[in-house]
Amino acid sequence: MKIDRRDFLKIGGLGALGIAAKPVINVLSKGESAEASHGGGAVGGKRLAMVVDLKKCKEGCTDCIDACHKAHNVPDFHNPKDEVKWLWNEPYEKAFPEQEHEWVGGGMKGGPVMVLCNHCDNPPCVRVCPTKATFRREDGIVMMDYHRCIGCRFCMAACPYGSRSFNWRNPRGCDASGNTFIEKQNPGFPTRTTGVVEKCNFCAERLAKGLIPACAEACKENAIVFGDLEEADSEVREVLHSNYTIRRKPGLGTRPQIYYIV
Repeated sequence: MKIDRRDFLKIGGLGALGIAAKPVINVLSKGESAEASHGGGAVGGKRLAMVVDLKKCKEGCTDCIDACHKAHNVPDFHNPKDEVKWLWNEPYEKAFPEQEHEWVGGGMKGGPVMVLCNHCDNPPCVRVCPTKATFRREDGIVMMDYHRCIGCRFCMAACPYGSRSFNWRNPRGCDASGNTFIEKQNPGFPTRTTGVVEKCNFCAERLAKGLIPACAEACKENAIVFGDLEEADSEVREVLHSNYTIRRKPGLGTRPQIYYIV
C-alpha cells in the first residue's frame, strides 16, 4: 500500500497529538508511576524520605538552601520573574494552607518552612510528561532528564506544590553588567540550558557516592533527617515514630515523602 506525503503527515500529526494529549487526560487518574531505564542508580527495595523539624529551623537561616543551590549550579537571575529554585522558604500559612488557623501555636504561624520537591509516591508530574524526561526511580526519587525535556511545562502545571522551575534564560550566561548567573560552577554536576525544567533530585549524585543530601549536611541545627523508610532501625523511621508530623496537601493523594515536625 502506498502512502503519499500528505497522508504520512496526517498520520504523524495524529500520533504526536495522541502522545501529548494522553498524559494530560490521565493527570488526575490513578496508575503506575512511569519509570525510565535511564537515570541509573535506582536501589530496589528502598523508599527514601526526608523529615524537617520546623521547631529547629531558625528564621533567616538559609544554610540548607545555599548548600543545595551551590552543589547543583542553580542560577541566580537576579529577579523574581526568572527565578530558579530547588529549595526555598515559604511562610507556614502558604506551605500548609489546610493546616492554617487562628489557633496555630508553637511559633509556627508566620514562621519559615523549607519546601522542595516532595518526591511523591503518586507523582502527577511523571504521568503528564510526554517524553518521560521526569520519572520515578524504584527508591522513590522523582528525577529529571534534562536531555529529554522539551520545555512543554506539563509537569509544572501538574505539580500542586510549585516545586519546579523553568529556565527562561541561559543559566550559563550573565546579565548586562557582566555578572554570571552561576557564581562558581560545581564541575561535578551538569549545568542546564534554556528551555528546560529543573528541581530537587534528593541529591541523587551524592547518594551514589554514599553521601547524604547537601541540605542535610549543611544544617547546623540538625533539623533535616534523611533516610530509608524500609529500614526499621533507620533514623528517619525513629524520628517519624517519635514525633507528630504533617505533609503538604495530603488530601490530593500524591503521597508526598517530605514530612514536617510541628
